[in-house]
Amino acid sequence: MSKLRALWQASVHSAKKALAWNVEDWIPPTEKYIFSFNSKQEVKKWHLYSDSEYGGMSTASLEITETGNELRGIFSGKLSLDVNENSKWNMNRSGFCGMRSKKFDGFINLDLYDSIALRLKGDGRCYISTIYTENWVNSPGQEEDNSWQAFVLAPKDDWYIAKIPLDRYLPTWRGNIIDAEMEMNPSRIVSMSLSVNAAAGVPGARSGPGDFNLEIDWIKALRTQ
Repeated sequence: MSKLRALWQASVHSAKKALAWNVEDWIPPTEKYIFSFNSKQEVKKWHLYSDSEYGGMSTASLEITETGNELRGIFSGKLSLDVNENSKWNMNRSGFCGMRSKKFDGFINLDLYDSIALRLKGDGRCYISTIYTENWVNSPGQEEDNSWQAFVLAPKDDWYIAKIPLDRYLPTWRGNIIDAEMEMNPSRIVSMSLSVNAAAGVPGARSGPGDFNLEIDWIKALRTQ
């Protein structure tokens, strides 16, 4: 009897281990790193853009610097409302800069997550977090990705973790909100960006032309529910 009991207990123990392994394998971790600015190679994953591509005078840079023996990304530059008189573009606004990640190898699937978190040290300006998904909402047949945007207020001189629920990202078309009920497809994310413009974006944020400076530690997906 004792041998049978031992065999039975061993089989139950093995079954519990197998079940625990399967459950852990099925349930994703509560957070998922998307970008971590702790390597000089990180800048290769991004490209910069600004109104200078269309005749504006704003400038931007992205660097990985060492602060207190730790590496951080620094997105900085200068916003200008001026326009080059010789520009061939008929600009109706200027004063914006951004950093956009290069397209992922395939898609990032965040279907099991509900929020984006960013650890930032800012300058009091309002920044814009953008998620680009596979095109299905607008411009069908074109290569332009769908964009979903949310404001991020970066408090001055203090590290801050901004948490943005995915359902707070609004569908936009060339910077304008699409006035329609739409839902993001978080399983088909192709890239992300952070941008800043001379307009404040939210009450109390620093606005206008001039220098901007945003330190970035990481960007994650969170499962808070």
